[in-house]
Amino acid sequence: MSNVKVKICGLSTEETMEAALEAGADMIGLMFFPKSPRHVSLSDASRLVDMARGRAEIVAVTVDMDLDGLSRIKELVNPDIFQLHGSEAPEACAAVKVMQKTKVMKAVSISEKADLEKAHYYATVADWLLFDAKPPKDSEIPGGNGIAYDWTLLKDLDLGKPFMLSGGLDPSNVAEAIRLSGTKAVDVSSGVERERGVKDSNLIRSFMAAVREA
Repeated sequence: MSNVKVKICGLSTEETMEAALEAGADMIGLMFFPKSPRHVSLSDASRLVDMARGRAEIVAVTVDMDLDGLSRIKELVNPDIFQLHGSEAPEACAAVKVMQKTKVMKAVSISEKADLEKAHYYATVADWLLFDAKPPKDSEIPGGNGIAYDWTLLKDLDLGKPFMLSGGLDPSNVAEAIRLSGTKAVDVSSGVERERGVKDSNLIRSFMAAVREA
């Protein structure tokens, strides 16, 4: 049985939140980015985290958000981790950790080995690294695009910090992704949706089962 950690990201309903928690998700992600089809309001988020508190780590996903916005999320949602999924510099990551008193996960977009170089700078300040595929040039959102990349790029990667594999994962390919990358943590969003932005409880359960059997 696999000991790979799983983050189900972009949850927005009580039904799918409960499905993720019952299936054993280690982390749940809430998206605070209005351009995303998975965006949740602060009031909805505060209701959803009440379900998750103590059952999974709560991750607040933001994109180049200002400190006032981050502080508002901290006040009303109180996440365990802020996931910074924009162009935030290492110094910004460090500032979030200090000012919000939370762990920080930094997303790094990759398509080739050279893209991993910048991860070393973020590893000095972030608690987690998340490797996602580079978005299409015309995309308005930096993640959740369902795009995969060469998972072998992460094989034997040692940054001194845990990392998470994201991008194009679904129940049918996550076991292979784990095998090829050697990752100890995976993140899924669009791969457990029946349509863009709409999670499917059965797909969430199938994804979790596939990871546990990997």
